[in-house]
Amino acid sequence: MLKVKIPTYDRLMNPVIQALQILGGSGTIDEIDNKATEVIGLSDEQLEVLHDEKGGQTEVAYRLAWARTYLKKFGILENSARGVWALTPQGTRAETIDEKEVVQFVREKLKNGRQTVDEEKIGESGIEQSWRDELLQTLLKMDATAFERLIKRMLRESGFIQVEVTGRSGDRGIDGKGIMRLSGLLSFHVIFQCKRYRDSVTPNLVRDFRGAMVGRADKGLFITTGTFTKEAIREATRDGAPAIDLIDGEQLMDKLKELGLGVQTEKVQVEEVTIDEGWFLSI
Repeated sequence: MLKVKIPTYDRLMNPVIQALQILGGSGTIDEIDNKATEVIGLSDEQLEVLHDEKGGQTEVAYRLAWARTYLKKFGILENSARGVWALTPQGTRAETIDEKEVVQFVREKLKNGRQTVDEEKIGESGIEQSWRDELLQTLLKMDATAFERLIKRMLRESGFIQVEVTGRSGDRGIDGKGIMRLSGLLSFHVIFQCKRYRDSVTPNLVRDFRGAMVGRADKGLFITTGTFTKEAIREATRDGAPAIDLIDGEQLMDKLKELGLGVQTEKVQVEEVTIDEGWFLSI
């Protein structure tokens, strides 16, 4: 049982709509989640609660995913294959919705249709946790050297060149470096740090990493299997300081899936049979 009180998924529906309105009608999952939590005013303590002991996803992110799913079924939201969610014309017209009406509508739809709630979980963005849980546990079982090699491979597959793992004691958390080429014209020297964490990365780790990168690279990249606290995210983009890009466990797993690194995706076609009662009656 959760000790920290967190809004239920239905209570998060209107904040999701408000977040998309503020974002101009569309946004990525991260953008929507961050803006929705700002709208509600959730504390760091609430944002850092993990969904389960396996880690990898926070309870707030899990409930926001359910909120998006219900709003999609109700016709308020739509999402693309690229993971961008947007307000539908109906959603654009709706300033707020009745959460109870949405829940009742969706549950009746599932009850009357061929899908069960368990089947509905499969395939909805942010909800299918089975492969994520398995992948996260696999990553956590890797030794530090193997995990660094994986990150090195991922960066190369993402367009980095001259990637090296340089982690050594006394290097203040720097695990490697590389060069990111953009369109074959521009290049940025990047240093990275990768941590196999179940818990959240705190701002002091981000500060230490920045201190190590100053004067040595154009950009910093901090990768973790866990999450980042709200303060750590603020520290990474603090005004007047070199910006550090953050990749949390969810983003890391999505990237491995996208690149096909140890994650194979197979599209399964499902045959749907519809009976045309009118045809039989008119024959």
